[in-house]
Amino acid sequence: MSTTPASALDALRPAIATGRSERLIAFDHMRGFVVGLVVLHHAALAYCTFGHINRVNYALSTAPVVDPQHRIGFDLLVRLNDGFFMPLLFLLSGLFVWNGLKRRGARAFLGARMRRLGLPFAVGVLILSPLAYYPAFLQVGGTSGFGSFWIATVTRGPWPSGPPWFIGILLVFDAAAALVFTLAPRLIAPPLIGRLAQYPVGSFVLLLAGSLLLFLPFLVAVGPTRWFAIGPLAVQGSRIGLYAAYFTAGIALGQSGLQAVVRFARAMAPWWAAWVLLAAATGTVFIAVASAIARGDMFLPPAKALAVVGAAQAAFCAAACFALPAFFLRFGGGSSPVWDSLAANSFAIYLLHYPLVTWTQYGLLPVRVDAAVKGALVFAVALAASWASASFVRLFSMFGRVL
Repeated sequence: MSTTPASALDALRPAIATGRSERLIAFDHMRGFVVGLVVLHHAALAYCTFGHINRVNYALSTAPVVDPQHRIGFDLLVRLNDGFFMPLLFLLSGLFVWNGLKRRGARAFLGARMRRLGLPFAVGVLILSPLAYYPAFLQVGGTSGFGSFWIATVTRGPWPSGPPWFIGILLVFDAAAALVFTLAPRLIAPPLIGRLAQYPVGSFVLLLAGSLLLFLPFLVAVGPTRWFAIGPLAVQGSRIGLYAAYFTAGIALGQSGLQAVVRFARAMAPWWAAWVLLAAATGTVFIAVASAIARGDMFLPPAKALAVVGAAQAAFCAAACFALPAFFLRFGGGSSPVWDSLAANSFAIYLLHYPLVTWTQYGLLPVRVDAAVKGALVFAVALAASWASASFVRLFSMFGRVL
């Protein structure tokens, strides 16, 4: 499960729309790129070497569709993607939360969030996710039609949310931020942290320290794969604290307003190469440590092994969440109709792509070609079809206001 939230996808749009900072167009383009990574991530999951089918509970398979053809290169892609892009989206989602709360007040802010996030979440879990998981049901031997499958999903379960899990948890975080804003506004973004957050190096140190503090205890306590769910509202248990840390970091960075974000962006851009090198180095360490422990080369008790991998992942995550914005700030701020269209349609692409991914993967199961070809084909079909569908759907004002 993974994906891209509404407020992360449009967090920087106000800056672009008002023209106060042309350089933030780079962040707009970055979110389009991240949506592409989301689609690629899901396209690759069916072809990883660790893929397996749970024939008792299809929702516990490693992906809705698991193909016997696989490539180890997809393992690397999935692990690296999974190591940073969801925390990055939570960070982006927090950037303008405080500004929205101060401008609208808690009640109006939550009402707007319910329309922007709640409605897509409902459509996602009631329609799109069942469509995406029906091929999983068929692959494990299910025979009933989609209507019966849908009724069983929403009444008896399992009811996997798929990518919309992110929208649901983001709405929970927004509600928590509104509560803190009402009861204890200094608690979530103390002035000292807000000031430190304006400096990239200080921000990185704070982010890494906070994520280690809030990630490792959960990881050791519940393990890396367990999910907690209430109906279709679900979250990976080990990452609750990690996501909260990044969401709060976004609030801290944005609490002083748009111009503070602009200053932060301008301070990052000249050092893009250093951030990219740091991300490459920490990513290499993360993969090496995780692989060594998986092979049994590091003789550590389970809890210590999880802590070591988690620390390496946290370091890579923080570095990658600085490297990608810095790179786009340096190279991705120019005008481009393709990038502009991808960014404008990002949220709708996110909502629509998952059934396209799983049904294409299911259709390719009997085709005997290399896994790399299948993965590339699934990615191309899902991205192109969801992009075209998103552009069409957003032509209607009723949908365009939400998407």
